[in-house]
Amino acid sequence: MNTPVAGESTTREEASRQPHAVLDLPSRQLKGLKIERLLGLESRPQPIRMLEVGTGSGGIAYYFGRHAKLRCEVDAVDVVDNRLVEDGYRFQRVQGTRLPFADGSFDVVLTNHVIEHVGEEREQRAHLAEIHRVLRPDGVGYLAVPNRWMLVEPHYKLAFLSWLPRRWRTPYLRAMKKGRDYDCEPLQMLQLESLLDDAGFRFSNLCIEAARATLDIEKKGSVLAGVLRRMPDRVIAPFRCLIPTLIYRIERSACVNR
Repeated sequence: MNTPVAGESTTREEASRQPHAVLDLPSRQLKGLKIERLLGLESRPQPIRMLEVGTGSGGIAYYFGRHAKLRCEVDAVDVVDNRLVEDGYRFQRVQGTRLPFADGSFDVVLTNHVIEHVGEEREQRAHLAEIHRVLRPDGVGYLAVPNRWMLVEPHYKLAFLSWLPRRWRTPYLRAMKKGRDYDCEPLQMLQLESLLDDAGFRFSNLCIEAARATLDIEKKGSVLAGVLRRMPDRVIAPFRCLIPTLIYRIERSACVNR
């Protein structure tokens, strides 16, 4: 989960949105390795021009910028500067969802746990439109967002928080003394896919591949990793909508639905 790129408007609710940056650098290195595998970056022509939207600690940008084998030219943006590492990439602070880059600038764009922070649907659509704009026609993107139907909401560690109607989430948060305002907009699988389609993306749900990659990287040799590796996709696929994190590979399609 990285720091958000906030929405364009300045309502009280949007102004109160918090960064929620993950500042655990070892976890960012593991996340970078997982992204590398899921996108098959080792097979892409190099150098790879990469953008990370919402860089947070800077750990993922650093991972790719200082990669031992991949040659990556990395730019990173965020609305606040929470970086713990600054080497290996270029950084700019931004305002709103607008990205300060020319059309078709990047081979790879990463938006890792950002879209739930940018605002409501209008801002989420603007976020995706900007990614589409700066991605090259043959480029690839990685998008991850918490699933609304996750059991425990990851930002505030409250069970069923995101299951509630929007108007009930802040009162629940306050009643449990976990915060003042619920400032995230997690998405359901079909809702996200509709937004991606409208933005002009082809997309592939990588939840199953991501679960296997996570276990292989973090729990290699475990019984669970072995079981999941051998389990057919058709057995797991019906449960993708319940996986806590929605993960997609995205590419530009020929036309954009407006």
